[in-house]
Amino acid sequence: MTRRFSNAFPLVFVLLWSTGFIGARLGLPHTEPLTFLLIRYIAVLACMTLVAVLTRAPWPASASAWFHIGVAGLLLHGVYLGGVFIAISKGLPAGVASLVVGVQPLLTAVGAGWLLQETVLKRQWVGLLLGLLGVGLVVFGKIGSGFGMEALWPAIAALIGITAGTLYQKRFCAPFDWRTGAIAQFLPTALLTFVGAWLTETFRVDWTGELVFAMGWLVLVLSIGAISLLNWLIRHSDAVNVASLFYLVPPCTALVAWLLFDEAFTGMALAGMALTVWAVYLARK
Repeated sequence: MTRRFSNAFPLVFVLLWSTGFIGARLGLPHTEPLTFLLIRYIAVLACMTLVAVLTRAPWPASASAWFHIGVAGLLLHGVYLGGVFIAISKGLPAGVASLVVGVQPLLTAVGAGWLLQETVLKRQWVGLLLGLLGVGLVVFGKIGSGFGMEALWPAIAALIGITAGTLYQKRFCAPFDWRTGAIAQFLPTALLTFVGAWLTETFRVDWTGELVFAMGWLVLVLSIGAISLLNWLIRHSDAVNVASLFYLVPPCTALVAWLLFDEAFTGMALAGMALTVWAVYLARK
């Protein structure tokens, strides 16, 4: 039974991660990006601390374990999420952001061979390249214009952050408990985000129903649910297999946007989705 559930974890992760755009779409009009993320991180820390204490979860055993888990959290959450939210707030279309971050599986494959000595098969390289093409077909119709490098640089930083974070956690982090590990990851992330918000933002927050819903969704579904699954996947699979799952996020996001917000979903996007699914099948061993 446990193995059957674990086999479904990659699909569940993709479905949960794909709903992240809901929070950005609903929340960003009511607050600034780093302020929004800071509130999110504080809420996650409060929830996970309560869970860890009540369930008596084991804490990281050494200072070095705290350090490595914290660095991975800074890269996976602070740099990646901060970059994406800042880029979107500065006018970068979601389709362009998806394409920029969509390079991540290819970068991870290069890093996995160099840093982790993982063998990347020819079939996996073909899958990674086809996946990037499929993502491009899905988001092609959503790519707009009118943005500059000011909006593009944060997306590039997000790409580097999630790639480096995946490789770093796989290389340096021993297996850790998902409850206390989340605290170790989000604590330095919240501190860094606070500094960034203090230097660049006004901490303006309009507490509307949309913002409260977006915050609750991102805290419970993304930061607790999806991130816990991501940590599990990084621990139990090689880096290329985990990274290839991110190719499925833009197609799933486009499908959810079509279902919930009646956004256009073209035949080209459907073809791109089919190609992406096939590419991920090739890329995963």
